[in-house]
Amino acid sequence: MSRTPTPFVSRASSDVFLPPVLPIVLDQPLHWLALGFKDFSKSPWLSTLHGLVLAIWGAAITWLAHDRFWLLAGSLSGFLVIAPVLATSLYAMSRAMERNEKVDFKLLVNTWTQWHVRLRNEPDSYWSLIRFGLLLALAATGWVITSSALITLFAPVPIHTPLDFVRHVVLNNKHFLFEIWLVLGGLMAAPVFASSVISMPLLLDRKVTVLQAVLTSWKVVVTHPLPMVFWAFLIMGFSLLGIFSLFLGLILIVPMLGHGSWHAYRQLVDVSSMEERMSGQGEC
Repeated sequence: MSRTPTPFVSRASSDVFLPPVLPIVLDQPLHWLALGFKDFSKSPWLSTLHGLVLAIWGAAITWLAHDRFWLLAGSLSGFLVIAPVLATSLYAMSRAMERNEKVDFKLLVNTWTQWHVRLRNEPDSYWSLIRFGLLLALAATGWVITSSALITLFAPVPIHTPLDFVRHVVLNNKHFLFEIWLVLGGLMAAPVFASSVISMPLLLDRKVTVLQAVLTSWKVVVTHPLPMVFWAFLIMGFSLLGIFSLFLGLILIVPMLGHGSWHAYRQLVDVSSMEERMSGQGEC
């Protein structure tokens, strides 16, 4: 007697639970910034430390690549792509404040160094964090290569400094290299933003897979396209302001955006039914 074959059902399509998206208003991103600044004011020194580290990092990139604009432009752009990972300990600080836990230097150290504990107690969650970080690093590397190739191969003259770029690319009416560069950058940045806008805070806070985190992030963007575009422009605008202020502005802007991103995550999705991840203090 022959048996009817059981149809294959993909676990990725049938078992992936996505938390519900909460309603927000168009100007909600301004409220996230205000809450981010409030968290900053609660722990200014530790928050400023993040901004200082990233400002020094950005200045080092500029110093090392000051005469190789193709590398400078790609590296700084890639730097923005992986920013959600770099802000992980800022999310941990805001999470601890929300839970009335102690916020100190030990929390920051544990956030970055207790991977062996996570690997032992939460192996699936550990690899989710690593995989997502690698995906963002891959996206950043892809943009560095694309940007570098575009500027090197198609610029009318060799571009060595930012002034060369402005003079021969931005202000050049005979070529459309700058417009192409912006369009390609936007095409690469848009899906990265949609995939990461709440993914890293979600991965830090709850025991979810990379697929769950990325699909939830996309669900948020599709549900609230205008507020999320507004949020993206705020992030980009403040980031550029920090960079063009010789990176000094990043000292305050980075913690404000990092803390604000945590509150964006908390106000965008209802994760009450999802299992919590251990805190930075090593407890669930």
